[in-house]
Amino acid sequence: MFQRSRQNINKNKLITRRMFILSSAKIIVFMGIVGRLFSLQISENKKYSFLSDKNRLKEWKLPPKRGIFEDYFGNKIADNNQVFQLHVIPEEVADFNTLMVRLKNIINLQNRQINKIYKKKEKQFPWETLIISENLSWEEFSKLNLFLHELQGAKPVFSVARIYPQAENFSHVLGYVGEASVNDIKNYSFIKENHVPGLRVGKTGLEKSLEKELIGSSGSQRYEVNVYGKKINQIDRKEGIQGKSFRITVDQEIQSYAQKSLIGRSGSVCLMDIYTGDVIAMCSSPTFNPNLFVHGINSKEWNKINNDPLKPLMNKSVSGLYSPGSTIKPIVALSALENNIVSPDLIHKCEGKVELYDHTYHCWKKKGHGFMNLRDAIKQSCDVYFYELARKLGVDRLSETAKKFGLNSKVLENYFFEEKSGVVPSTKWKIKNLGKGWVIGETLLTGIGQGYIQCTPIELCLMTAQLANGGFKIKPRITLGENLVYEDIKFEFESELKKYNQNLKENNEASLQDQKNFLQINNKNSVEPLFRNPENIKFVKEAMYSVINEPMGTAYKSRFNNKKYQYAGKTGTSQVKRITKEEREREEKRELSEIPYKERDHSVFIAFAPYISPRYSISVLIEHGGSGSSAAAPIAKKIIKLVLDRHEMREKIRKEEQAKV
Repeated sequence: MFQRSRQNINKNKLITRRMFILSSAKIIVFMGIVGRLFSLQISENKKYSFLSDKNRLKEWKLPPKRGIFEDYFGNKIADNNQVFQLHVIPEEVADFNTLMVRLKNIINLQNRQINKIYKKKEKQFPWETLIISENLSWEEFSKLNLFLHELQGAKPVFSVARIYPQAENFSHVLGYVGEASVNDIKNYSFIKENHVPGLRVGKTGLEKSLEKELIGSSGSQRYEVNVYGKKINQIDRKEGIQGKSFRITVDQEIQSYAQKSLIGRSGSVCLMDIYTGDVIAMCSSPTFNPNLFVHGINSKEWNKINNDPLKPLMNKSVSGLYSPGSTIKPIVALSALENNIVSPDLIHKCEGKVELYDHTYHCWKKKGHGFMNLRDAIKQSCDVYFYELARKLGVDRLSETAKKFGLNSKVLENYFFEEKSGVVPSTKWKIKNLGKGWVIGETLLTGIGQGYIQCTPIELCLMTAQLANGGFKIKPRITLGENLVYEDIKFEFESELKKYNQNLKENNEASLQDQKNFLQINNKNSVEPLFRNPENIKFVKEAMYSVINEPMGTAYKSRFNNKKYQYAGKTGTSQVKRITKEEREREEKRELSEIPYKERDHSVFIAFAPYISPRYSISVLIEHGGSGSSAAAPIAKKIIKLVLDRHEMREKIRKEEQAKV
C-alpha cells in the first residue's frame, strides 16, 4: 500500500516537471513569436514595408520624347509615334526557353527573330532588359496582357518611336535614328542620363548633330502589380520633358520636287537664299527610307542599301567631292579682273587646242571658238581662253579668290558631322600634300575646273550665292531659332554697294588700299565684302546671264522667255578620266548611252534667280550625266520656276515672323 502510494507521488512529480518544462517551452516560443512580431512590425517596419512595396509596386522608366522637326512652313517632317513593346529581364525568368516557346505562339515570333534574341541575350547581363519586340500590333499587345500571368518576367511596355512622314525626301537632311550603342552611352553624358532599353538616338544628319537638344529627359511610372507581375493599378506617373523642336529653313514642297527630279539618277541639288544663307532644298540621290532604321533594319534591306554602288547612305551634297568643271570659270574671270591681270576686252583666239611644253590642252569644241573676249568666253565656255587666263593669273591668286567665295570650306559643318571640305590647290598645297613642285600645266587644268580642284555641291551653291548677292559673305544655315530675328540683309548689301560707288565717284584716284580701308570702316558691324571692285562682280553676273539667255550660250535651250523667271548661270562638265587621243576622236561620234556609265562625265550646273533682283542660288550635279547643259541645267530650270512661284509665300512667313519680334 505504502509502495503504491510512493509510486503515485513520484509519478505526479514527473508529470508536474514535464508540465513545467512544456509550459516554459511554450512561454519561450510564445515570447519568441511576440518578439519576432515586434521586430517585424515595429523595429523593422520600414525595411519590410519597403520590400513589400518593392514586390507590390513596380517602376518603369519612360523613354524621353524627342523634339520634332518642321519645315519652313510648319509642316511636320519628323514626329513621334506611340508603339507597343515587349521587354524581358532574364534573371526574373524561371525558364527562359519555356517563355520563348509561349511567346512564339502568342505573338508569332519567327525562328530568325528568336535566334537573334538568344544571341542578344548572351551579349548582355542577366539583369539588363532584353527587348523581345519593338513594334507590337495592338492585337498582339492585348493578347500578351491577357496571358501575362503565364509569362513570368515579360513586361508589355508603352513607348515612343520616330516617324518620318516624308520618308525618302528628307533622309539626308534629317538623317535617321537607331538604337543607342555602347559608344553612344559612353561618349555622351546626356544619352547616358536618359538611357532606357531600346532608346533611339540620332546616327546621321540633323538627328545626330542636334541630339543633345532633341533627346529631352526621361520620365517614370509606378504600377501596383499582383504576384504574377501583372499591372493592377497605376500609382504614379512622372512625365519627362520633351526635347527641343526645330523648324528648319527647307521648304517641303521644293525639297520633294527636287528629290523626285533626281529619281533614276545619282547626284545632288542644293538651293539657297543668297542674302540669309537659308538652305531651301538639299537633296542627294539615290536616297533611302529612314523609317526602316527606327525599329532596326533587317539584314536584307541593309545589304540592299549598303551594297548599292550608287551609295544611297552618302549625303552627296555635303560629302561628295567632284571637279567643278567649267562652273569654276566665273571665279577664274573674277580673280583675273580683281587682280588687274586682264580687262574684259582681252581678245584671244581659240583654235581648239593649245600647245605647252610638249603637252596639248584641248577645248571642248574641236575646231575652236575663234576670237573671244572674256564675256563670250564665259558664255560659250571656251577652254582655250581660260587656259590663257589661268596662265596669266597663276594658281595662287586663283586659289585665294576661290577660297574667299566659299570653296575649300565646310559650309554647314555645325549641322552635318559627315561634311567634307573641298580642295582648292596652290603651290604650297601641292608641296605639303604631294611633296612635289607645281607645274604650269596644272594651272591650266585648274583654270577649267579640272586637275586637283574638288568641290562639294553645297560649296558651289554658296559660291554662286555670294556672286549673286553682289559679292558679300553670308553664313549658311538650315535651322531657324524659336524667335526668328530676320535682318533685311538685302537692303544692307545694297546700301553698302551705294556707299562704295559713291566713294569711287568722290575719289576717282583712290588707291585699292584706300578703297579697302573705306570698306573696313563702314563694315565693322555689318556685312563683309569679298570684292575689290563691285564692277567686276557685276560683269561676271552679266556674263552668266548670257550663258542662259543669249544665242550661243551653253544653256540657251534651258532659258525662260518670261522675264519673271529669267536667271543666270554656268554649265560645267566634270571629266572623270583622262581622255587619250584615240578616245577623243571616238567620243565625238558616240552617244552618251554608248559610253560605259562609269566613264561618262559628271554634269554640273550653277545658277541664280531671278536675274533682276536675284534671291536664290542653285547647284545641280548629276553623276555621269554628260554635259552640264544636257542633264543638270533642265533640272535646275524646273526647280527655279517652282521656287520663284513660291517666293511670295515664303516672304509672307518671313514678314509674319519679323512682326512678332
